[in-house]
Parts: sequence; C-alpha cells; structure tokens
Amino acid sequence: MQVFLIRHPRPFLDLGICYGRLDIEAEDPQPVAARLKPLLPEGTTVFSSPLQRARLLAEALDPETRIDERLSEMDFGEWEGQPWDAIDRDALDAWAADTLHYTPPGGESVARLQYRAIDFVTALRGSPIALVTHCGVIRALLGHWRQLPVDEWTSLQIDFGSMLEIEIDQ
Repeated sequence: MQVFLIRHPRPFLDLGICYGRLDIEAEDPQPVAARLKPLLPEGTTVFSSPLQRARLLAEALDPETRIDERLSEMDFGEWEGQPWDAIDRDALDAWAADTLHYTPPGGESVARLQYRAIDFVTALRGSPIALVTHCGVIRALLGHWRQLPVDEWTSLQIDFGSMLEIEIDQ
C-alpha cells in the first residue's frame, strides 16, 4: 500500500512550548497544499487528524478528507501549553529514561500514541492514501514500519509541511 505521510504547517506558537493536543492555528495551508497536491496520485484518499493545523491542510488537499482521532498528536496532559523549562525536571528526566512508556500526568505515553496510529493504518484498505498528521504520529509509524530502535525513531527530523512516501505491506 502506498502511503504519504504529511506533516501540518508550522503552528503559531512560541518556541520552547510543549504542545501536542493543543488545537492551535498554523501558517496558511494553501501554499503547502498547492506544492503537495500535484505530487499525490489521482484518487488518493486523504485522512487527517482533527486538530486544525492538520485538518485545514488536509481539506485544502481534498474537501472530502476523512477525520480520525487516532491521527492526533500525543496528549501531553498537564504539560500542554507549558514552557518546557517550567516542567518539573524530575518528570522530564523520568520521561527521558523511559521515552516509550512514561506517561506525562493526565496524558498518554509514546507507546500508546504508536499503538493507536498503527491501529488506524492496519484497518485501512486501498491505495494510495495520505495521512495529514503530526510529527509524533509520523515518527511512530516510520519507527514501526522501518523497525527502528525507539531512541532513533523518536528523534527523526520531520519538517513542517513535508511529505514522505512509503510503501507498506497490508
């Protein structure tokens, strides 16, 4: 199955702020859509996170975009909207020591994020598909499909407004 992984445009948020599920505005999706749409094969089914920074780009690519919560970014719980340097150092150290399984207070673990992203894609049929989503989701899927160690896939560089193509067996 041909899958296009698309990251949303740059959000309007100061650097150094923890955000995942915050539903924040982003740069204009139209220029990104104009650049990416010609690269998608005819008949590509577009799926999106419900968060506006992804959804608005997806809808610019295809007005019949299908929305799914499982494509949302990681839920950082009580850390959402906080400057990283204001988050308890011990909590951040605990997360760094167990990136996959540590759960921020009131949030979800990276393992849970990966599980729901894989669960979503496993249920898909047909090709090609485009997933307009977030860095965490894209990393989690690439880590799974490429069988990368967690410390490698959690640090993959995924640019805003970028698109990666991957072929997977379903």
